[in-house]
Amino acid sequence: MGHFGSYETLALRWSELCRDPLLRDVPGKIELNGYGVIEMSPANNRHALKQGTLAAALKQQFPEGDVLVECSIATTDGVRVPDVAWASAAFLERQGEQTPFTTAPELCIEVRSPSNTDNEMALKTRLYLEAGAAEVWIVADDGATKVFDAAGEREDSRWPLKL
Repeated sequence: MGHFGSYETLALRWSELCRDPLLRDVPGKIELNGYGVIEMSPANNRHALKQGTLAAALKQQFPEGDVLVECSIATTDGVRVPDVAWASAAFLERQGEQTPFTTAPELCIEVRSPSNTDNEMALKTRLYLEAGAAEVWIVADDGATKVFDAAGEREDSRWPLKL
């Protein structure tokens, strides 16, 4: 759990942030890095449209699971929040509504923003895979998608999505 030492400590800090009235109306995504520092990404409508398109397609094409938008996942470097995730029924039965999840859903997707660096995307990919994701997708601004699993970059996905 990074510098927090335990899931319980990390979950407690995350719970405090979720209840903080000063953060309630922040227009963007909040994550908590391994040092306990809040990281924020401003809302972007193009980004939101891509999230919605991906979420709708996943829900329609893979109904045996469920789609999550900006779910929280405990990682070795704090709480990270993929833009879109797909979780099987078995995953949801195990994790329930626990916040943050102790393991990552099977598929975690990051929609890359212009401000994201290659290092940041590589870190998030590694963290989601370490937390148990079977695949991580990085979706570029032009829609190009890179797919990763524990062995590295893949040519195709286990979830061949038609957009």
